[in-house]
Parts: sequence; structure tokens; C-alpha cells
Amino acid sequence: QDEYKPDKDLSEVDLKNAIRVHHALATKASDYSKKSNVLKLKTADWRVFLFQAPSKEEMFSWILRINLVAAIFSAPAFPAAICSMKKFCRPLLPSSMTKLCQEEQLRSHENKMKQIADELAEHKLHPVEKSLKSKEAEEYRLKEHYLIFE
Repeated sequence: QDEYKPDKDLSEVDLKNAIRVHHALATKASDYSKKSNVLKLKTADWRVFLFQAPSKEEMFSWILRINLVAAIFSAPAFPAAICSMKKFCRPLLPSSMTKLCQEEQLRSHENKMKQIADELAEHKLHPVEKSLKSKEAEEYRLKEHYLIFE
């Protein structure tokens, strides 16, 4: 809400309230109807932010620019931690710049999408009884939520 001044140093509050865009995705908030020209930003830590732009053109401009910066700061994920238990762990998402060129990054994302789609299909072939309140049922639900989100 305050006027942006490029020569002004960022305060601790500014940094605390900053939204990290690595591995984030901006899209039109098509499921939000209270206001027009609203975009949705989903972050790597699964938070969702809504922003209203002054016009439809500016909303799409914001989406394009946010996704471009997010792509630049989205190095490929590290593999999930390995342990002796069969517990599901999300992979680590680094907030460093990618070293891949755009074509390599696109291929990497396409491969990741195929891998996740295959993993989700395999996951759904072995469902856990929904009525169970066990750790196994919770792990199944967490992994399914992650795969769908990704």
C-alpha cells in the first residue's frame, strides 16, 4: 500500500513479509469470483495468495512476470531425504537460480510432470482404507496431496 521508492532500504518487516517465489506458480484465480482480475500465487510451501490487478491485461502481465522470475529461481529439486522407514518425505526445493537454459528447464519440467503423473497413478493403485486413522493412512493422504499439488 505504500509507494515504492527504489532508493529506500528494505526494513526487517519488509523482509519478513516478502513472499518467496522459488518453485511458485501464478495463475488466473478462476475459482475466485468476488472480484475481477484476480491472480492466484501458490508457493513452494503450499501457501496461496490472491492479488487483484487493475485490468485483465495487467493481471496476465503479472502472471507472466511472476512465473518467469519463479522459473529463474527454481533450480531442480533435490531428492527427498532417505530413511529406513517407508515414511513419505517431500523433496527439498532449493531457492537458488537454475543453471539450466530454458530448453533444458522445460525438458526437466516435462520429465518431472511425467514422473509425478506416473507416481500418482501407481499411488492410486494401492489405496489405504479411508476409515483407518493410522499413520499409514495419514502418510498415504499426505503423499497423494503432494502429488496432486505438484
